[in-house]
Amino acid sequence: MSQDQQENPAGRVRDEDAFDVDALAAWLAPRTGIAEVSEVRQFRGGASNLTYLVRQPRPDGSTYDLVLRRPPSGRKAAGAHDMGREHDIQAALAPVFDHVARMVGHEGDESVLGSEFYVMEQVPGTILRQDLPASWGKVDPASVGLLCERALDVLVELHSVDVAQVPALAALGRGEGYVERQVRGWTSRLEGSRTDDTGDWSDVLGWVAEHQPADVAQVLIHNDYRFDNLVLDGGPDDPRVVAVLDWELATVGDPLMDLGSTLAYWVQADDDEMFQLFRRQPTNAQGMWTREELVQRYCERTGRTPSADDLAFYEVFGLFRLAVIAQQIWYRYVHGQTTNEAYAPLGQVVAYLEQRCRRLLAGR
Repeated sequence: MSQDQQENPAGRVRDEDAFDVDALAAWLAPRTGIAEVSEVRQFRGGASNLTYLVRQPRPDGSTYDLVLRRPPSGRKAAGAHDMGREHDIQAALAPVFDHVARMVGHEGDESVLGSEFYVMEQVPGTILRQDLPASWGKVDPASVGLLCERALDVLVELHSVDVAQVPALAALGRGEGYVERQVRGWTSRLEGSRTDDTGDWSDVLGWVAEHQPADVAQVLIHNDYRFDNLVLDGGPDDPRVVAVLDWELATVGDPLMDLGSTLAYWVQADDDEMFQLFRRQPTNAQGMWTREELVQRYCERTGRTPSADDLAFYEVFGLFRLAVIAQQIWYRYVHGQTTNEAYAPLGQVVAYLEQRCRRLLAGR
């Protein structure tokens, strides 16, 4: 376990998210060769699926550390939280992309733990949270820039995977029209998760519908690519991405839409105070690229040359999609389907993102 994981440990399992540990041990025994589970802890970082650290004891006194993923309770958007899909994408990716954890198994029978779930090996390393780890000390801005470069390298590598050579990945594709399907799908999700405080998105959505670019390619995309979904090794002077986590939203689609979702989370040092309040990664640190630099470097690496109007679309849509994700969780909180107080500010987050989209469009 890395120092960063020690500083950001998994905590006690919330009562509403508990499951039968003995049943899990029985399920794991034939898959890992270990008949006991010595500890289960819950990670706090995720806001969609529930993620747990599961430890099995080894004869030498060490532990076999696993990660279990399962859906939240309560109302879910159609097609969301598909554990089998997330498991199968990573299993199919492993031979052609080095940065995925090893899968242990998937269980679709909800009677085992009360929901579908899958288990993978934990990848040791550092996961960046809101700020750079204290254990890294003072980090040279050049090293922070290198971190951005290494993260971009892996995103470009992912977008370069030849999905046609991997049938399980090729099957994810639905052909041209990915951008249009995303606009239609996320608009529908917003309508299906409205609460009394949901704002009027009609002007933003009208602009988005009118300015949709054509797909630039059909590649494997992650759709939630950010630092807190990356496991790093090598320390602050030589950071290397050893694993990419959270493949729930991965599919075959437009790579610039993937870039847009990354931009939505990229809160830089000169952003306003409200945006800083829900920053989830250290993209404001000295030496971090700006959003403009990230786009420029990505385009240089891939040879793609989107217009200014298209870039505005990708960023605005990325923010809108993030707002819908927050709104879906806020819906569950408002209706008492979760009591996790970490979700209490999400209504304000949705309202802020609505206004941010408008400001971006007004500033064009």
